[in-house]
Amino acid sequence: MAVVLVLAAGTTAGWRWWVGPIAEVLAVQRRDAVQTVVASGHVESPNRVDIGAALTGTVQQVPVVEGQAVKAGDVLLRLDSAELRATAQAAQLALQQAQGRLRQLQEVQRPVAEQALRQAEATRDNALAQLRRQQDLARQGFIGEAALEDARKTAALAQAQARSAQTQWASLRSDGADFALAQAAVAQARAAADAALAKADTSTVRAPVAGTLIGRNVEVGDVVQPGKVLMTLSPAGALQLVVDIDEKNLQLLALGQRALASADAFAQQRFEAVLAYINPGVNAATGAVQVKLDVPQPPPGLRQDMTVSVDIAVAHRAQALLLPATAVHDADSAQPWVLQVEAGRARRVALHTGLRSGGWVQVVDGLHEGDLVLPATSALTDGARLRASAVSAASAAPATPAASAAR
Repeated sequence: MAVVLVLAAGTTAGWRWWVGPIAEVLAVQRRDAVQTVVASGHVESPNRVDIGAALTGTVQQVPVVEGQAVKAGDVLLRLDSAELRATAQAAQLALQQAQGRLRQLQEVQRPVAEQALRQAEATRDNALAQLRRQQDLARQGFIGEAALEDARKTAALAQAQARSAQTQWASLRSDGADFALAQAAVAQARAAADAALAKADTSTVRAPVAGTLIGRNVEVGDVVQPGKVLMTLSPAGALQLVVDIDEKNLQLLALGQRALASADAFAQQRFEAVLAYINPGVNAATGAVQVKLDVPQPPPGLRQDMTVSVDIAVAHRAQALLLPATAVHDADSAQPWVLQVEAGRARRVALHTGLRSGGWVQVVDGLHEGDLVLPATSALTDGARLRASAVSAASAAPATPAASAAR
């Protein structure tokens, strides 16, 4: 009996040696593959507005704080403007005086000149009529030459006065010289008043557009000068993500590629972005290329200078032949290979690979759908016998592989 048991045990051991050990295998399968480039960066407005004062003055009030959202026209700071207000008031009074002189010309001087012209014309007509009568009397011999000469002088004086009155009236008409000068004086005074008011208004600095105040470098009591940046405003609306990509991935990038991003502050809230700019130069110090992505619909919590993570989809293969990366030997070399399970033996097979995506490798040539391979961690070697176990769960997972290209 003991001999029988020994023989049975020997037979079992020999059979196990012949068929080989039980080994876990991985399956080649077809799935959608998306390769992405992963990077981190920050949120930035496409354009920032630097705000300063247009004149030298002392800051009287700063009613906003850094990080505050403002609307277009909101007051950002006020300068001491007492002198400017006085100048504007003086200019306004000068305008009122010029307007008063114009009204006086229209309402007083012009009617008086018109009346004076009528009187001068009537006096002239009377003097001319009197001269004609005196001339008739002189021809008849009723008066002497002296009386006739007096009549001539009186008529000439009346004519001169009438011409003077006519000239005065003409200058006061709407197309006359005095009226034009009065109008010009009003226009000049109005321009001076407008300039003084505009200058006084520059003492109040307002937001040119709606946005968020991301910088404030001024306090009450500071003396500011033109050209100095006092505040920085990030306009509301469009936002961009600015990230640095390793130059080794530059060949994978193209304008218009779509991406998924998330702010580190809200890691679970992902939003879409589109690659809009690739810097033509490479940073020599870091070996990185700066790219910018537009955000068509920014989430409510996205703010200027937030840190973000971005996955840029650089390639897509529908129903590609994929193999778990854990099965590939020398994956980064020019000649990757796997141990394929065929007829109960491990066979070394050279691979031609494509995309690498989230722990998966695209098989371009060397294997077919459904082929079984050993994990790269397996101790078995080329030609070894084995018994394949159930297919690993890692290779059977139904989810589409995630992005995996290096930064």
